[in-house]
Amino acid sequence: MGQLIDRIAVITGASTGIGKGIAAAYAAEGAKVVLAARSREKLEAVAGEIRSAGGTTLVVPTNVTLEEDVIDLFRRTLEVFGRVDILVNCAGITNRSPTDELSLEAWKNVLDVNLNGAFLCSREALRIMKRQRSGRIINIGSISAKMPRPHTAPYTTSKFALEGLTRSLALDARDYGIAVSILHPGNTATPLWDGREDQARQEGIMSPTDLARVMVMMAALPPEVNMLESIMLPVSMPFLGRG
Repeated sequence: MGQLIDRIAVITGASTGIGKGIAAAYAAEGAKVVLAARSREKLEAVAGEIRSAGGTTLVVPTNVTLEEDVIDLFRRTLEVFGRVDILVNCAGITNRSPTDELSLEAWKNVLDVNLNGAFLCSREALRIMKRQRSGRIINIGSISAKMPRPHTAPYTTSKFALEGLTRSLALDARDYGIAVSILHPGNTATPLWDGREDQARQEGIMSPTDLARVMVMMAALPPEVNMLESIMLPVSMPFLGRG
């Protein structure tokens, strides 16, 4: 306990699934967590759980695809807490359509949330962290950035691109004492699996709490150390040996 005492952590996609699990875990380790997602109602519910457990949190409804929303998220964070130590880019959506049936609008929507949102949040965080000469950005990628599933062209593309963004940011930020990394989860119990419960049971699925344990470890590393990239997946998940 207490690995992240008084760290200020901004977490996108914090209203459900992986983001919610990370927020709870960080707060339990002493971080002050800023919860960002589109639904104020869902965010307030998460904040209530964190506060009931003794944690400190700030709710900032945010659409990560809107530049003005992202700018406001970090402005509010500075107003309340004065700094940003950790950013977790967790907001993400998918679309499971055959590529030849995929509309341009649907393609852009996935890329906008999963990639452009991470860029906007990282840009604003870097502006603060460079002044501090410290900070850590952790992107939530996907095992799909290593091996895609059928009918997931926009999601797969966004996660491959997010890995590239991570490496570029890590290079640009390291001279300022800022670490940037990416965690690629396998099957994790989130709303993205709604309607596919049988497949999840067959392949194996992790809890967001499992993933949050690794995220705590990554965030709590000494400032001069970075876990650049990691894959976490259920033992039974059909990833190795595909083909």
